[in-house]
Amino acid sequence: QVQLVESGGGLVQGGGSLRLSCAASRTIFGLTAMNWYRQAPGKERELVAAINSGGFTNYADSVRGRFTISRDNAKNTVFLQMNNLKSEDTAVYYCRALVMVSGIEHQYWGQGTRVTVSS
Repeated sequence: QVQLVESGGGLVQGGGSLRLSCAASRTIFGLTAMNWYRQAPGKERELVAAINSGGFTNYADSVRGRFTISRDNAKNTVFLQMNNLKSEDTAVYYCRALVMVSGIEHQYWGQGTRVTVSS
């Protein structure tokens, strides 16, 4: 089974930066996209950023201009660079891999990494 291991979360002051990583246990054949989601206590999980196999990216309006999603294919890793962090960015951040096999899409989730932004 493919394992997605997230790291890089922690406590940071408002205006600071963090870089999240999500490393796959192996190369995922048929990988079509990697997404970052986040979920704050009492809130629904929301899509933060996405990157597809062609390198095209999309961002939630709330993070556009502050967050950057990128990949290192050689390391089977996706990153989320978070700059100018705000208190409302506090959440558990999850990565998701979308895999297409014989025309059927599958998804794999990381365990999450917690980000806390102090006032």
